[in-house]
Amino acid sequence: MASLLQALAQQPAASFTKQKFFPIALHGNRISAPLKKISIKEGSAQCGPLFETALQPLSVYASLACKAATISVPDLVDERVDFNQIATDLLEASPLEIIDKALSMFGNDIAIAFSGAEDVALIEYAKLTGRPFRVFSLDTGRLNPETYQLFAEVEKHYNIHIEYMFPAAEEVQALVRSKGLFSFYEDGHQECCRIRKVKPLRKALKGLRAWITGQRKDQSPGTRANVPVVQVDPSFEGLDGGVGSLIKWNPLANVQGNDVWMFLQTMNVPVNTLHYKGYVSIGCEPCTRPILPGQHEREGRWWWEDSKAKECGLHKGNIENINGDNKNSVQVANGAGDLFSSKNVLRLTREGIERLASSEERKESWLVVLYAPWCQFCQAMEASYNEVALALRDSGVKVAKFRADGEHKSFSQQHLQLGTFPTILLFPKHGSKAIKYPSEKRDAQSLLAFVKSLQ
Repeated sequence: MASLLQALAQQPAASFTKQKFFPIALHGNRISAPLKKISIKEGSAQCGPLFETALQPLSVYASLACKAATISVPDLVDERVDFNQIATDLLEASPLEIIDKALSMFGNDIAIAFSGAEDVALIEYAKLTGRPFRVFSLDTGRLNPETYQLFAEVEKHYNIHIEYMFPAAEEVQALVRSKGLFSFYEDGHQECCRIRKVKPLRKALKGLRAWITGQRKDQSPGTRANVPVVQVDPSFEGLDGGVGSLIKWNPLANVQGNDVWMFLQTMNVPVNTLHYKGYVSIGCEPCTRPILPGQHEREGRWWWEDSKAKECGLHKGNIENINGDNKNSVQVANGAGDLFSSKNVLRLTREGIERLASSEERKESWLVVLYAPWCQFCQAMEASYNEVALALRDSGVKVAKFRADGEHKSFSQQHLQLGTFPTILLFPKHGSKAIKYPSEKRDAQSLLAFVKSLQ
């Protein structure tokens, strides 16, 4: 320390520079980040501004000097925050406590991401803390009119100004000119979402050190099951750039959707009127629709794609990496193994389904479900499908399953009419063409009616 002070005292005033960092530190498998600052004092008076800095080589500190001839021992404070430990400490905490902690730690350098859906709960909790807070939203240019109306109501109700982020006009123009307005129905939503949502989000987060999201574990069990209440953001960078420069808070991670709605109703806050029309998870107008009774809330988003694709990229760091060919990873991600394990449901191999599909004359009719074990919608219909198999056991109709993800997905899309999971097909006794079950009602009664009407 003495050599450091001597080096500091010998430097000219012109070499006094301001350093700004927000680095991470690795402690084993933990990630932490410093929040306190370094100050250099002359006697009782502060010399120069506060410095936000990381522990650097002595050559860096040697470049810092005070204008005064005499200086006291620098007040070097390096307290690192262990966000893994905070996540553990707040595991049973209420959203109010979590948001209060977030706002108290980051002040004006944190903001709430508001989508125009039930994220209004985050704003209500922030208001209840009594602390100042910021709110930003991504205006994709294709939101529902009801969502824009909600934005205005929220601003008026809470007396705030939402900070809107917009996509780059030239990128939107290039996409529409080259592919049209609805290309995502043909080649997937990722390209459009990247331009209209992910890039504007990245720009917004570059001005922050932390953000608050409305992610919940029960929103998408296949992709968000392990969302923590706080984490070092695994995907985006914050104000100071680099890995670890942004902290992500998910105060609703452990809250059930029904509890969120009870809170909103109790507090009498503005909500999107689309919720009263069957919309639960709300995004852009062309990519969102109401859900049917019994469907999961995310099934109303990008309904033409399989359930693994029901993310836009805003929370890609929290999406489980599920390999459809790896049964062990499926079990880890969903806590379950294969589906439709009833003795009345036959398991078809690739060769078996190919023979069945190419046959022009069958001895009996076949009802086949194309499924993936990780799909929550396949999981949800398991009991009803097993019930159908039992009911048809002596009817002359064979009931079977074919796992159509992984290496079999491309074949299933090209030859078996696979759209989303689950896809249900009836191969009639007479006739070569398989008939696709058209309804999203997957209860036993509806499935049986489908089979009997085509016998």
